[in-house]
Amino acid sequence: MTKQIWLNLPVKDVVKSKGFFSKIGFSFNEEHDTPSSTCMLVGEGKFVVMLFEESLFASFSQNKLTDTQSSSEILISIDAESIAEVDELAKKAAEAGGNVFAPPAESQGWMYGCAFADLDGHRWNVLYMDFSKLS
Repeated sequence: MTKQIWLNLPVKDVVKSKGFFSKIGFSFNEEHDTPSSTCMLVGEGKFVVMLFEESLFASFSQNKLTDTQSSSEILISIDAESIAEVDELAKKAAEAGGNVFAPPAESQGWMYGCAFADLDGHRWNVLYMDFSKLS
C-alpha cells in the first residue's frame, strides 16, 4: 500500500528555512525545489519533509494555519546516535536562529535529548536512546 510518507510544513520563507535546516545538517533534493517549496531529506531512509510557503500550504490543506507561537500541532522527533550528537544539534540550531526551548538533558534514565523550535516555530525533539539502560 504505502511506500513512503511525507511530512508537509508551512514556512514563511522557503529560502530562509532551507538555510536554517542546511546549517543544522539536513540535506535537500534539489530536483524538487520550486520558488514556493523545497524537499528536505531526513536520515538514512530519506524521510521527506516538504517545506511549503504558507499560502501554498493553506491552499491544499484547506484549513487555517496553526499559530506556532501559542500552540503546537505536532512535535517532530528525530533520533541521534550519541549524546554528543544531541549536544551538537542543539548548538547548531541555536546558532542558526532556532529557539532551544529544552536544553540537552537526561530523561527517564535511558534517554538524552533536547528540543528546539525552527524559524517558523515548528517544534523538533532530538533523542539519543540507550536501550541498555531501559528497565
